[in-house]
Amino acid sequence: MARFKTLDDLEVAGKTVLVRVDFNVPMQEGQVTDDTRIRRALPTIRDLVAAGAKVLLLSHFGRPKGKAVPEMSLEPVVAPLSAALGQDVAFAGDCIGPEAEKLASELAAGEVALLENLRFHAGEEANDPAFVAALARLGDVYLGDAFSAAHRAHASVEGLARALPAGAGRLMQEELLHLQSALGSPKRPVAAVVGGAKISSKLELLGNLVEKVDLLVIGGGMANTFLNAQGVPVGKSLCETEMAETARQILDRAEAEGCDVVLPSDAVVSREFAAGAAHEIVPVTAVPQDTMILDAGPATAADLARRLSACKTLVWNGPLGCFEMPPFDAATNSVAQAAAALTKSGSLLSVAGGGDTVAALAHAGADKDFSYISTAGGAFLEWLEGKTLPGVQALEDAA
Repeated sequence: MARFKTLDDLEVAGKTVLVRVDFNVPMQEGQVTDDTRIRRALPTIRDLVAAGAKVLLLSHFGRPKGKAVPEMSLEPVVAPLSAALGQDVAFAGDCIGPEAEKLASELAAGEVALLENLRFHAGEEANDPAFVAALARLGDVYLGDAFSAAHRAHASVEGLARALPAGAGRLMQEELLHLQSALGSPKRPVAAVVGGAKISSKLELLGNLVEKVDLLVIGGGMANTFLNAQGVPVGKSLCETEMAETARQILDRAEAEGCDVVLPSDAVVSREFAAGAAHEIVPVTAVPQDTMILDAGPATAADLARRLSACKTLVWNGPLGCFEMPPFDAATNSVAQAAAALTKSGSLLSVAGGGDTVAALAHAGADKDFSYISTAGGAFLEWLEGKTLPGVQALEDAA
């Protein structure tokens, strides 16, 4: 079990707490268009305010590459954050130096401030000791609350956790506990659904999962590569033919580990890659040469729902088809809804995350009933791949 301190283990009353959040939110014309990441930071901020801490929030935004880029300022986050929190949030136009230090020194217990984009300084991504020291001078305690950035060995993620008394914020704590339940010490049988376009981008993920799960469902474009590797013609479908040998090696490893790999038995095919395109349902062994597989078929979806009903834990990453375009969203929708229903009934622990997964589950109307959906992309994937995340390791070392 991962061991790390949390907000409950640290003395924060009257102290200035540096909280690494992730406010890298979607923005258009200087307006936040999705405040999900802001809202998910609120439990940590509210608990610190209630405990009488002085709260200094640190975040990156975009990729300014070590220079101040006005359109990548975090200042537009202040208004929606203040509204969501229900109290005014102060702002400093820099994250280190005189302006940040003045704001930090003037904060009273229970007050909250946001500092300017960390990545306006090259020292952030370089994990420069001098930049870490400049940040550390602003506070007394550090809380890591941005799991989505935990795979980066950056100053505010890894360096600060080693420079100050450190622990995990509520969001980081929740994320790590759910991930531990899903793959660290899960209830079995454990299933994993892995979809997406290319096997080449998920090699390490598949390699790690075959050793940890009992059932591995492969969907999306990746499934075509596996079918091709077994000698099944896939027509004009997206397929990495050069990965055939790698796919066969993964299947051999899965067999050796006792992991049951499930590929589609039927498919929804079309001659046109477009929403509402004419389509037909065929066995995967009978895909017409001039068509593309754009979704798993209904028999596959029904079989997956049945198999999941016998599982206790599910990890989901990636859609089973082109979920953005009806009617090629049907398999993802029906299997996600089945998993959500099993979760709601209490028979399944379901954890999902990464890339298109959040959007696919929301599209299916299944996101609210999953046990946990991670907003982290790269960090979630690297954790699934079995990699050490610098931001998590630093918190564990601080314990």
